[in-house]
Amino acid sequence: MLSASPVVISMGDPAGIGPEIILKAWTQRRVAGPLFACIGDIDAMRACASRLGLPAPVEITDLAAAASAFADALPVLPAPVSITAPLKPGTPDPRHAAAIKASIEAAVALCLSGEALGLVTAPIAKSVMYEAGFSFPGHTEFLADLTASHPVSGTRGPAMMLTGGGLRVVLASIHQPLADAIATLSASRIEQIARLTHQALRRDFGIAEPRLALAGLNPHAGENGSLGREEIDIINPAAARLRAEGIAITDALPPDTMFHAEARAGYDAAICLYHDQGLIPVKTLDFHGGVNITLGLPIVRTSPDHGTAFDIAGQGIARADSLLAALDAAAEIAGHRA
Repeated sequence: MLSASPVVISMGDPAGIGPEIILKAWTQRRVAGPLFACIGDIDAMRACASRLGLPAPVEITDLAAAASAFADALPVLPAPVSITAPLKPGTPDPRHAAAIKASIEAAVALCLSGEALGLVTAPIAKSVMYEAGFSFPGHTEFLADLTASHPVSGTRGPAMMLTGGGLRVVLASIHQPLADAIATLSASRIEQIARLTHQALRRDFGIAEPRLALAGLNPHAGENGSLGREEIDIINPAAARLRAEGIAITDALPPDTMFHAEARAGYDAAICLYHDQGLIPVKTLDFHGGVNITLGLPIVRTSPDHGTAFDIAGQGIARADSLLAALDAAAEIAGHRA
């Protein structure tokens, strides 16, 4: 049974695998849903469908028309900016950046207006966007800026949650060199991330009493200070303050023993202190089906946990597993919020 309101997918970089996986996702969700529409360039999407031998996407003029079109063709709502430069799959071009950016902006506006249940962002290449003057580190920061004037319920983010294989991890630092992530580690950041995670598990996942596991920074979580003092000076004091607020969170756990199956059964989400500490276990458990979820925004936002894959774009071999999981997650979160 399709919902009345759709999830929207921003097109992503049209020279990457975004158009292909969006169309493949439509073939697998056209009957049972969740209902979704693509926001992007209709000609680019039709060209991709032709290469794949799939029905041509249909252009819609407003999001309400998505439901009637969805069973027969992927509904595409054109973004305010079209692609004008030649488009070749696998060949990124900064001249596409304006259309990519407009697709994201239009999708966010539909979510803020309530016309769309949530947003799934197809992958973009930051290097392409930077060449065209894009000033944000990535998707997440751009979305935070676009929604900054709209109130959130509870603690404001953004924070990055990754899910896959039954594991949820939330990162205290994201795309930083490891030395910088360690140097800037603070109790206030750990506390903010834990509050965001606790809030999201209750509101977005329907977990009444969330349990959080907190990763240590050093081997063996510092071995009582003999292998580093961050656990003693920063991490465990933050955890104690969080417990005083009523948040169920562990002290720092040895990172090498907290992700096996028996350990994962004891918590609902893990707080990880740097990028690879969280992404390695998620991608090991479910390399193709990982999902990136942004916490602390006034809109629902998910994304496949992979990039543009320019090296295989246009070959018809890209897998839509992660996008399908991101679609399902967006619909689930929107349902819990409703």
